[in-house]
Amino acid sequence: MAYKITDACISCGACAAECPVEAISEGDGKYEIDAEKCIDCGTCAETCPVEAPVAD
Repeated sequence: MAYKITDACISCGACAAECPVEAISEGDGKYEIDAEKCIDCGTCAETCPVEAPVAD
């Protein structure tokens, strides 16, 4: 089950920098996670200062 980024995202990029499989990219107004690439490791959720990434 891939993670997704909620509207709480502040577009800081912390999650994208830490993603080990480069599944996160800047989207329209917030960052987005490519569910096909996501390995469900949770690194994004641990790194995010506003807890925007959540398990889908």
